[in-house]
Amino acid sequence: MQKGPQTPKGFRDIMPEAAKKRRIMINTIAEVLEGYGFVPLETPTVEFAETLLGKYGEEEKLIYQFEDRGGRKLALRYDLTVPLARFVANNIGLLTPTFSRYQIGQAFRGENTQKGRFREFTQFDFDTVGTASPEEDAKVIAAGIEAIRKLGFESAKMIVNDRKNFEDMPIEVVRAIDKISKIGKEGARKELADKGLSQDKIDLVDRIEYSKPTENLLEVFRILQEKYQLKKNQDFVFDPTLARGLDYYTGVIMELKLEGKDDALSVGGGGRYDNLIGMFAGRPIPAVGFSFGIDRLIELDN
Repeated sequence: MQKGPQTPKGFRDIMPEAAKKRRIMINTIAEVLEGYGFVPLETPTVEFAETLLGKYGEEEKLIYQFEDRGGRKLALRYDLTVPLARFVANNIGLLTPTFSRYQIGQAFRGENTQKGRFREFTQFDFDTVGTASPEEDAKVIAAGIEAIRKLGFESAKMIVNDRKNFEDMPIEVVRAIDKISKIGKEGARKELADKGLSQDKIDLVDRIEYSKPTENLLEVFRILQEKYQLKKNQDFVFDPTLARGLDYYTGVIMELKLEGKDDALSVGGGGRYDNLIGMFAGRPIPAVGFSFGIDRLIELDN
């Protein structure tokens, strides 16, 4: 029987048994990543609001914003990627020529809660900054797959695509395509029709499923198979409808699903974002990364 104050919706206490399981899971992933050359980093939970705004597209409405006593506009971090971009822009000397880091931290989104999804949640990010080489895209994918295998999820697959398959498409179409696994093609078409898009734009939903892997993606797949001994359609699979809704992705994108199916629950995602850091640094700095959703992994591991 509860006698004390309640926590706000989407925020909760983590009981000792779950906290212990989280620590074991985090340590397992960290050990894998350090074997791939990633080093730990920590950044603040609170950023200036202007640092975060303009980076997430329609998801920006979920950012928690407030003012401090000095009237400064602040925000709770939405993810760990934009804070990393700010950090790198202020510490360019770490690029020698690349910087690979991992970070575990709380992120906050004012969204509807559901199983494995809360308004405060733990992300486990790892990224490489400073190179556009497909070798790094492959390394991130391989590290994610090895980590999920070490956690005991043998049927998980990394779903992979390239945002270049969506070049010249309106962003509204890209976002609708990204929802196909949840609402189906007809749902995506209806969403675009409700927004008033023309028929030729709506028909892009049907055509995208026939797109093929880009040359860059084929190179990533070759590296995964030859260097990391991973198997196509067993460890990773091409999915032309994967789009990843965040606006900052520019190249290879990925999503980790426990059963490797379109409608399976996602436990992590990421991709290449070659323009984001340049917004802060004033010059192009390529980057690629991935993020595990620790809370969802814990719930599914029960």
